[in-house]
Amino acid sequence: MSHLYDSWDSNYKTPFGAIRQGRVCYFYIRLPKEIKPDYSPCLVLFRPNYKERFINMKFVQEEKDCNVWGCGYIPKYIGVHYYYFSYTFNGQRFYIKKVAGHIGNLNDGDLFQLTVYDEDYKTPDFLKGGVMYQIFPDRFAKSGKVHENIPEGRILREDWGGTPYYRPDQNGHVWNNDYFGGDLAGIQEKLPYLSDLGVTCIYLNPIFESHENHRYNTANYRKVDPLLGTNEDFKELCAEAKKYGISVILDGVFSHTGADSIYFNKFGRYDTVGAYQSKDSEYYPWYTFWKYPNEYEAWWGFETLPNVKENNPDYTNYICGEGGVLDYWISMGAAGFRLDVADELPDEFLENLRTRVKKNGDDKIVIGEVWEDASNKEAYGIKRRYLLGHQLDSVMNYPFREAIVNYIKGMSSRDFQLGIMTILENYPQATVDVLMNFVSTHDIERAINRFGGESGDDKSKDWMAERYLNDYEYHKGKSMLKAAMALMFFLPGVPSIYYGDEAGLQGYKDPFNRRCYPWGHEDKELIAYVKELARIRKAHKVFRNGRLKFLPAQDDVMAFARVHEGAGYAVQIYVNRSEREQQVHFQPFSYDYKPSQVERGVFENNVVTIPPRDYVVIVCRRNV
Repeated sequence: MSHLYDSWDSNYKTPFGAIRQGRVCYFYIRLPKEIKPDYSPCLVLFRPNYKERFINMKFVQEEKDCNVWGCGYIPKYIGVHYYYFSYTFNGQRFYIKKVAGHIGNLNDGDLFQLTVYDEDYKTPDFLKGGVMYQIFPDRFAKSGKVHENIPEGRILREDWGGTPYYRPDQNGHVWNNDYFGGDLAGIQEKLPYLSDLGVTCIYLNPIFESHENHRYNTANYRKVDPLLGTNEDFKELCAEAKKYGISVILDGVFSHTGADSIYFNKFGRYDTVGAYQSKDSEYYPWYTFWKYPNEYEAWWGFETLPNVKENNPDYTNYICGEGGVLDYWISMGAAGFRLDVADELPDEFLENLRTRVKKNGDDKIVIGEVWEDASNKEAYGIKRRYLLGHQLDSVMNYPFREAIVNYIKGMSSRDFQLGIMTILENYPQATVDVLMNFVSTHDIERAINRFGGESGDDKSKDWMAERYLNDYEYHKGKSMLKAAMALMFFLPGVPSIYYGDEAGLQGYKDPFNRRCYPWGHEDKELIAYVKELARIRKAHKVFRNGRLKFLPAQDDVMAFARVHEGAGYAVQIYVNRSEREQQVHFQPFSYDYKPSQVERGVFENNVVTIPPRDYVVIVCRRNV
């Protein structure tokens, strides 16, 4: 018998997933023939804190073993809606709710989610179908250019590739004040390498003046850190990158500043009158003091990171006003911003920020750091509105990362598909097309360590510091990383390579995941593998915005298609996570399509042969 309801199946709900405000969405349930409802079943739908709506369903048709009931709904209001179905039979009320992520179940289960986004919501095209590359600026490439006016208190290291300092001082404080000298000019010199790799967008971790090497404690939002170069160096980098078809996105850290900054000036480094020094400071209203001046609200209690009041009119104007920080860096060439700890930025500030960024052009992007499902996230007791059309274009896609890593490590294919499809169902398609997909970042251990080495969880910094994979562990980690990258490159969204992952760079958790790029010691075979992924991705427009359809396979082989209906073709991908060669019987995602080209791999006699921890790509075209 058919399911009562299946939110992933177009026979039950169309269109799939999130819907645009003002567009009709159709719902269908299938009841066994022996069930004769006392009166019409209904769709029960509501937004949190609003009353339920009861929408009567009409009889649609009789099928072999069931009767189909359906209704249409046109949402007037944006927001996350929840729904279930109800019917009465022989005087008893029954409910159809969600189990297994998408299947309708009788009485017991969760509510289904329907995301309704603004009718005018769209996202920039420049990132779609592209490849992102994340750079931690101090550790990627050193030009050797002499930089002037270097602030005091910095340790300039000459041992490129050495272990970052991590031990606390006698007061238990880690200063993060050792610098290897990576700079903007160094990045510019490596643009040919990045272009050859297939990169179309660079995401830079913070570049503004700051007095720790991660630069998340901003000292001056309008000035490049002197060790990285000058504002003009940034402008030149963007201009030169553009010649290679590469955009540059900046990291915006707007929930807090550094205590050592022109705004707070706790240590008197600057000539400005900071909030710490005087209540008459123009910056004093930006901060919350409990007992002036030494007790103040700080990010997660770190006194070096005083929180700002983002909705303070002066602060908002400084960042989001005409000619403010956002305008300035976009005018210098930035294509947009990735927002640090977006959870901690209030809705009003996010909306002001997006408005200002988009005044510089719809092609400018706003990406938020959100670790969970961003469509239904609650932060500090507030249901967030990130992806409804007024705040973010995209988010860092940690749910995909967890699904990819856990699948490669042995999770069932069913759970993998559930993790992927849940995000695709909950996010607007415009967001999906520009999702930032990754397996490593500056905040988590590198994937090659997660795959090949002993777990770093609950281990000390001393344990992580000089811990390198042995030859067996490296080979294992590398082969699993390759399979993970195939998934990352071909699933919906935009693959983001964390600098050095493609070269075999190792590293457990912060700061060891931020080691220097191993120029001259790269894993050339791994780089070639990534280039091939990027080449295939660039060759087919299904990777820009094609929908995803999982195919029958087996636990060790993940098979799926990316489909572009308008173009009349699809690309089918097979990824083998196991240590042994796998063979699967080829089935086109639709009988209207036939295989026309083997883009990569072996396909003979209707059998797909996938080498260990590798992938096969087959292009299928519609019959004409």
